[in-house]
Amino acid sequence: MRFSTLAEWLSWQESLHPSAIDLGLARLNRTLARLGWRRPACPVITVGGTNGKGSSVALLNRILSEAGYRVGTFTSPHLLRYNERIVIADRPVSDASLIAAFERIDAARGEDTLTFFEFNALAAFLVFETAGLDAIVLEVGMGGRLDASNAIDADAALVTSIALDHCEWLGRDVETIGREKAGIFRRGRPAVFGSADMPQSIDKSAEETGAHLLRLGRDFGHQRHGDEWSWHGTKSRYEDLPRPALVGEIQFDNAAAVLTVLESLAERLPVTREAVVRGLQRVSLPGRFQIIQGRAEWILDVAHNPAAAHTLASQLAERTTSGRTIAVCGMLGDKDIEGVAEELRGRFDEWLVCGLSGARAVNVHQLAQRLGARGANVTALAPDVSAGCALADSMAQAGDRIVVFGSFLTVGPALAWLRSQGLAPA
Repeated sequence: MRFSTLAEWLSWQESLHPSAIDLGLARLNRTLARLGWRRPACPVITVGGTNGKGSSVALLNRILSEAGYRVGTFTSPHLLRYNERIVIADRPVSDASLIAAFERIDAARGEDTLTFFEFNALAAFLVFETAGLDAIVLEVGMGGRLDASNAIDADAALVTSIALDHCEWLGRDVETIGREKAGIFRRGRPAVFGSADMPQSIDKSAEETGAHLLRLGRDFGHQRHGDEWSWHGTKSRYEDLPRPALVGEIQFDNAAAVLTVLESLAERLPVTREAVVRGLQRVSLPGRFQIIQGRAEWILDVAHNPAAAHTLASQLAERTTSGRTIAVCGMLGDKDIEGVAEELRGRFDEWLVCGLSGARAVNVHQLAQRLGARGANVTALAPDVSAGCALADSMAQAGDRIVVFGSFLTVGPALAWLRSQGLAPA
């Protein structure tokens, strides 16, 4: 055994491969072949896109679970614990299962130096292989065509949206990014696109692949009726549905796309209207406009690109407050910091900027300067997220709200700090 604890394994994986991000399937496929891995017989749904992936995975998991299916999900990154990335029937995988999977992967990889994410994906595949699952839902880590999740042929693919993000690896325009994300499509299988604005490359990629493209506004859609809504697909229709428990108007698009995916798999995974209703009502997802009530209201959102910041701005506008709105922002240096600031211009009375750790982090003073150059009223700096949350809490008065955003690496520590202070349930 190379290591005895999960922490030791993860620390080693972070530096094993020369590059933290090295897209491609060759190393992963060679390792899978040496492992003798067999694809589970159950349906596999792969979810890609720029924003909305996490919400869509949560909706798929909840509805399928309410229908009585045993579901495995693979998502990234995590908020609090690495184990959150691989979940079986709503239970995060154990340390022991992860260590056993890592040992097998390490023994089989040969001379290949795998990335941190490749180890993660391979561990998920090994865990799913013997978990007795009825359905698997995979979230793409980055892009799609060369992402580790794409090693498994999806029975149905969902691309939630296309916007500029990870441009260094995926391309500098939405058409190029769309082509990369459409790499999860498969011949003769449904490919759902869940946003009103679709790059032409999505349509072209589906045509070239031979996938059956289902597009929001053309092949399926939804309508609002007060507090309820309706959805129509190619064969089915649901009226008087409850609004999704996830906050934000964008969740209607996400839910409509999810219902279209499920309609496309109805022969293998039939789902009743009752399961859909319960799933919409019971779905939850930490860190996506997550509201925590206290003396001041806390809102946690992992928005880290301009498109997500635009959605966050809209959600804040819909949820009025009588007090001040204070931002706690931490971002990575490879993100469009200026674009995020522009989308959120005028939404905060004060900005509190905090530092993050890791090779991709930007110096807190540089972050403050870049945000300030685009109109952010930066009034305080903090060395890390915990210190930033403590400072924001001391600044806030009753009736104010504190919005924590910018990265999973911001929201995760913020949630941990709120729990440590008894401000959020464990």
